[in-house]
Amino acid sequence: MTHPKIVFIGAGSVVFTQGLLADLFAFPELRNAHIALHDIDAERLATAEAAARYIARERGADARVTAHADRRESLAGADFVINIVQVGMGESTRTDFDVPARHGVRQTIGDTLGIGGVFRALRTFPFLKRLGEDIAELCPDAWLLNYTNPMAMNVQYLTEATGLTKVVGLCHSVYWTMRDLAELVGVPYEEITYRAAGVNHQAWVLRFEHRGADLYPRLDELIASDEQLRRRVRVDMYRRLGYYPTETSEHSSEYVPWYLHHDSEIERLRLPVGAYLGIVDENVAEYHRTRDALAAGDPLTVEGTMEYAPQIIHSMVTGTPRTVYGNVPNRGLIDNLPAHGVVEVPCLVDAAGIRPTRAGALPPQLAALNRTYLSMNDLVVRAALDDEPRHIRHAAMTDPATAATLTVEQIWRLCDDMVRAHADLLQPSLRVTLAD
Repeated sequence: MTHPKIVFIGAGSVVFTQGLLADLFAFPELRNAHIALHDIDAERLATAEAAARYIARERGADARVTAHADRRESLAGADFVINIVQVGMGESTRTDFDVPARHGVRQTIGDTLGIGGVFRALRTFPFLKRLGEDIAELCPDAWLLNYTNPMAMNVQYLTEATGLTKVVGLCHSVYWTMRDLAELVGVPYEEITYRAAGVNHQAWVLRFEHRGADLYPRLDELIASDEQLRRRVRVDMYRRLGYYPTETSEHSSEYVPWYLHHDSEIERLRLPVGAYLGIVDENVAEYHRTRDALAAGDPLTVEGTMEYAPQIIHSMVTGTPRTVYGNVPNRGLIDNLPAHGVVEVPCLVDAAGIRPTRAGALPPQLAALNRTYLSMNDLVVRAALDDEPRHIRHAAMTDPATAATLTVEQIWRLCDDMVRAHADLLQPSLRVTLAD
């Protein structure tokens, strides 16, 4: 792969595309890659193309940049496919918050579990099936690097619905958690040793060391002496479960039944209900700033993101060995989690590809939470694969935060309202209401 073809599906997510391109072009061996950009929004695609050409010039890259309104055209002959699509964009995300809020369900991010995660998955699955079929036909040897949430549901659906095997889900939560923990305990990140495993957005730091010494006691001392640290969900979970979770407090609060249903816990742990809507608005504003700057010929400030996809591509192209965290079908990687579920574990990467490593058994209290998470994921995937709308309701009934808030009848009515709101984006067999 002297000139690898790297396809961005959903390249109109311009800010994220820019960060990934800055990372790619930081590697001299990737500066002559073919960057193929695809999006269904013509304006966003044109902006992404202009941004890609700008970044290539700024980084001294001799990359070939092409833009494609036709997805199949972009995929032909690809070596790597990076999926960053958000089906329904900000309008659907706002629906994911507004409709549940009318039923009394609180969410902070709404992209992984909960009602928001369920319906984000269901409106993404039809697209993923088409994408997987296109890859199987047009670039069967390509690696699909998925960033689209809900990560675990999407990767499970992709592998079961399309039969693709070269699929890995990528998320920066483990990396940034460890950067933050290293800073918190006052040890350079480059000097710590760590290992994590679990599921996406609910993995656990199983090992946290500096030169062979356990750093957890130092973290315990800091938490004991700092009241503000104790006012974080992830710290509260760590104190009770014994292992630090690898996702932010906002995310972590949604995957358990203990916090969002209680006004006192929202206040104690400073939980920003509906926080993701502000992020959506800022992303739109940042896109407009980028579009306008490019149109005016003004300089862009583009920073690298330290994301895994560029590192994976570099390792496969050059043979440079690396370890990254990836989301892959379990198949014996974590003993006490379902084999068909998608888990997050360290993966070895080099010219031979991506090889997940075995984590063994999780501590039982961690596996118990992860199993609930994976049970809900499986019900959502089964709803789509089996054309069974009742499984949407079963998934919501299994979801910890939703079940802590609503009665069974209320859950079914909420699901009906969400089906009505998202009907045009769901597969036809799931566009039925059942509560009445």
